[in-house]
Amino acid sequence: MIEFRNVSKSFWTGEQRKVILDRASFRVELGKSLGILAPNGTGKTTIVNMMAGIEQPDEGEIVRQARISFPLGFMGGIVPRLSAMENCRFIARLYGKDPDYLEAFCRWVCGLEEYFEMPVGTYSAGMRSRFSFALLLALEFDIYLIDEGMPSTTDAEFNRKAGQILFERLKTATVVIVSHQASTLEKFCKSAAVLRNGQLLMFDTLEEAKELYDYEAQSA
Repeated sequence: MIEFRNVSKSFWTGEQRKVILDRASFRVELGKSLGILAPNGTGKTTIVNMMAGIEQPDEGEIVRQARISFPLGFMGGIVPRLSAMENCRFIARLYGKDPDYLEAFCRWVCGLEEYFEMPVGTYSAGMRSRFSFALLLALEFDIYLIDEGMPSTTDAEFNRKAGQILFERLKTATVVIVSHQASTLEKFCKSAAVLRNGQLLMFDTLEEAKELYDYEAQSA
């Protein structure tokens, strides 16, 4: 599980302090995938990064008792000057995985052909997205973190492969997905939360969360 205990997080924008979370407490339980609804610019990516341990809270505590993925699209662990093949083998050692398996899996999923031997820093945004998604799927986790703001891919064959693998993986894993659109969450989550005034309001159903989210959007 992931538990936020009285967590606060804010940023100084140059004109004012933007509050993301204000002494917020909530839990993500294993087996209960969660969608988070929030308008753009309210801190969805920051929350996902805090779940992954990429960003730290200003105050409070975040407890992690599961294998938690890096956010989909996160490139922080990838070395741009190395090829996808070299990165695969390097990351496999970091996670204690078989380098041959990780390389073969990513080669098959990515479909990058000869570009797999080229530096990742020379890739287009779509190619980098395919590679990072393949790595996410190659390293099995208990909780997968997906941020709608991450780069996407328009490659149909890759989307088919990756989507099928993710669907199978989520039969036994948990997903946390953040979005500004309820329709994005419907494929993955039955329960959802709404980010509102620094608090994450949890609901048993996506429909309940959507009602509050839509009402506030109309009132804004």
